[in-house]
Amino acid sequence: MARAGRRPGQTETREKILDAARHRFAELGYDGATVRGIAADAGVNAALLHHFFGTKQELFAAAMNLPVNPASLVTSILAGPRGSLGERLVRAFLSVWAEPAGRTPFIAMLRAAATNEQVALMMRQFIERTVLAEVARSLDVPKVRVTGIAAQMIGVALLRYVIKLPPLAQASDEEIVEMLAPVAQYYLAPPG
Repeated sequence: MARAGRRPGQTETREKILDAARHRFAELGYDGATVRGIAADAGVNAALLHHFFGTKQELFAAAMNLPVNPASLVTSILAGPRGSLGERLVRAFLSVWAEPAGRTPFIAMLRAAATNEQVALMMRQFIERTVLAEVARSLDVPKVRVTGIAAQMIGVALLRYVIKLPPLAQASDEEIVEMLAPVAQYYLAPPG
């Protein structure tokens, strides 16, 4: 049973929570891992997880060492005129992948998901719940359309940053935005 109250060593406790979260997410997937289960594994009260990380989504982002919280990124992309949504999406995506420190965790997760079903399950559940479902609901478009643009963007990331396929790897961000923003806009437009 988890001990109530504060533990000594804030940094040590935080790392213990992150380690427990990584194990739970890897073992049970995003949906199967609970805040209470992670807290129990770390030997802390669940309230301490909320104190350090806020939500389960934020805990996942921290445990996976993501450079951004995807839920916050989705909120910023959705803010603003619908007519420029595609451009905001592509620019936000490129900004996350622009710096090596930012893209390293994503590349590691892509590679791991390609060879490990547990990692693939964890990513699938997390992306579906925190990104795809939220965007589809907010824009009132079918999830398959949101998934379509997600597939396109992951394909660009794979070819541009992992495989480094010319000329995509050498293209400027503006060229990528010019090429992909209309496609993103199409996918995210209301069907009809």
